[in-house]
Amino acid sequence: MSLKRTLSPLLFLILIGFQPKINGFAFNPVPVPTDSITLSIENCVNSFNLGNIDSTKAGYQYWFVAKDFLDGRTLKLSCINPGLASHPPHQHDEDEFFFVIEGEAEFFLNGARRVVGPMTSLYCPPNSEHGIRNAGTSQLKYLVIKKYNK
Repeated sequence: MSLKRTLSPLLFLILIGFQPKINGFAFNPVPVPTDSITLSIENCVNSFNLGNIDSTKAGYQYWFVAKDFLDGRTLKLSCINPGLASHPPHQHDEDEFFFVIEGEAEFFLNGARRVVGPMTSLYCPPNSEHGIRNAGTSQLKYLVIKKYNK
């Protein structure tokens, strides 16, 4: 089974609770699901588009679900170049999940470190010091799933 086929059901299940942007344009930020919204294939699909990436010092990110939607729930793709990190280990009130798609990630959690590969989830409890760094020789790609406090 290809990686694309493996991730499609996972992304569908994650995204069904969100109202994503399509080609960079956001739909009205309303809670989903509601009785007044009809979900359709058009507003439940957000395909990756290089034209809509946000460049960073370490690589780039792509927001499948931006933090201004719904109640702060987000889904983001982070792509980090070899040897780099998006930022140093840090902490915040919200918990956060990472899901490694490609490459090798060095995960930091409260002073401990572990290098992991593709198809691995990483959980960051609230107020824990955490971070992720590309420990490999190719680009690291991982999903970030987080609910921002309003």
